[in-house]
Amino acid sequence: MNNQRPRIAIPEPTSTDEAYNQRSLPQYVRAIEAAGGVAVPIPLRESREAQASLLATCSAILLPGSPADVDPVRYGEPKAKECADKDGLREAADDLLLADAFSNQKPLLGICYGLQSLNVWRRGTLIQHLGSLSGVNHEPGREVQHAHPLLIEEDSRLARLLGPVETSPVQVNSSHHQAIARPGEGLRAVATSPVDGVIEALEATDTGMFAVAVQWHPERSYETSPASRALFAAFLDAASARSLEERE
Repeated sequence: MNNQRPRIAIPEPTSTDEAYNQRSLPQYVRAIEAAGGVAVPIPLRESREAQASLLATCSAILLPGSPADVDPVRYGEPKAKECADKDGLREAADDLLLADAFSNQKPLLGICYGLQSLNVWRRGTLIQHLGSLSGVNHEPGREVQHAHPLLIEEDSRLARLLGPVETSPVQVNSSHHQAIARPGEGLRAVATSPVDGVIEALEATDTGMFAVAVQWHPERSYETSPASRALFAAFLDAASARSLEERE
């Protein structure tokens, strides 16, 4: 029954570009629903109380991508000229959702900006602009499905959940100009781009909590990539288990 499907809180990607929301949010919603969940968008312009009320009905949290960049002041750096503008409303919503996830052990999936937001919230730092620092084009465009392979740590949750569906190196899309510099507290890097070493995934060191974040966009390749479907399936399995706990 629909009311037994886990509800997944997902903030609107941005408060500054409605066209971006209309283009990107439906992809996340479709992936969540195809994997067995109910997407619950969190409007960025609602009050904190209204956001918290919606969040209280959800068993898990997905932090999506965004055209913004996390304010570098939050990790103690001046803003580089290549750094995009911050989105204060999105940052405030992510702070609320992340606090709820870690306080209540709710499963968490971060994607692209969501990875970076999580890392900064956990007191990590970012590379503000990859540019010539990288030997890989990490911004080849939305249409490029196989931008580069991943090197995944064998003892990671990510390796375990992708293992049954992937027998060769996982190929991912890519659409970012920033990256993880120093992983935040309680987070470990579990995947990199093998050519340049750019961190492509983090997960919580607390193995009792499902907290996985990736730099690529699995929602864009859900229909074509077994790895993308496996990632969402594992997230929804964790969300379902959490939802069952809440009903007992």
